[in-house]
Amino acid sequence: MLTKRIIPCLDVTLDDAGGTVVKGVEFVDLKRAGDPVELAKRYNEEGADELVFLDITASHEGRETMIDVIERTSDEVFIPLTVGGGISNVEAIRRILRAGADKVTINTAAVKNPELIRESSSIFGSQCIVTAIDCRRNHRIERGKNILTLEDGSKAWYEVVIYGGRKPTGIDALWWAEEVERLGSGEIMLTSMDRDGTCDGFDLPITRAISETVKIPVIASGGAGTIEHIYDAFQRGRADAALAASIFHFKVYTVGEVKRYLHERGVPVRLL
Repeated sequence: MLTKRIIPCLDVTLDDAGGTVVKGVEFVDLKRAGDPVELAKRYNEEGADELVFLDITASHEGRETMIDVIERTSDEVFIPLTVGGGISNVEAIRRILRAGADKVTINTAAVKNPELIRESSSIFGSQCIVTAIDCRRNHRIERGKNILTLEDGSKAWYEVVIYGGRKPTGIDALWWAEEVERLGSGEIMLTSMDRDGTCDGFDLPITRAISETVKIPVIASGGAGTIEHIYDAFQRGRADAALAASIFHFKVYTVGEVKRYLHERGVPVRLL
């Protein structure tokens, strides 16, 4: 049985120091959480399976990802590093991989140009390409959308959003997940904007729907506030990996504590 992965996420913004890890709610009201390199070192030592580095304002600001921070981070960690933010073409992917990343995650550029997924996976291998899907619940029921039943019994479909959640697209997230798999993406990183930073738990209806629909791994993202939430992402959401930020950055739990809890409950994880 494949082990479930625990992945701390470093949401980074550009500042005078060159880059700062921040955390907000639904990508706004950002609060400083620390230095990206120091946090990466800590999670490497705690036994994280991978790290995700997201330059969360690069696409919105129309600039490329912070290469120097990636280089400094990759020098300090010995686990897979996935980098995203402001990646819009094959050459940008090449520069990030050369800077030390093991994978790249693309979102806005993939929605605007789906062929980027096919082209980049054919050049670098599908294992290098993670497609990020940011989505929000849309309660306006429309024909042709995949309607899901929510926890309270109400109905909604999930709409893909881009530019850090700032722009709705009208695209159905479940349909898009199938499409990115067809185009060659090796993984999906799924973030429910309704839950991002809330610590209220992962959005299980869409997590489970996509996990049960596609054959490629799905990383659940957005909403982890307790160890139980991570357990639910695996058991009820059927995710292959769980990404979290606040609970690790602010030392609510260590990666080791999360893994021991999961292991004791029969979830296969890699222990130190």
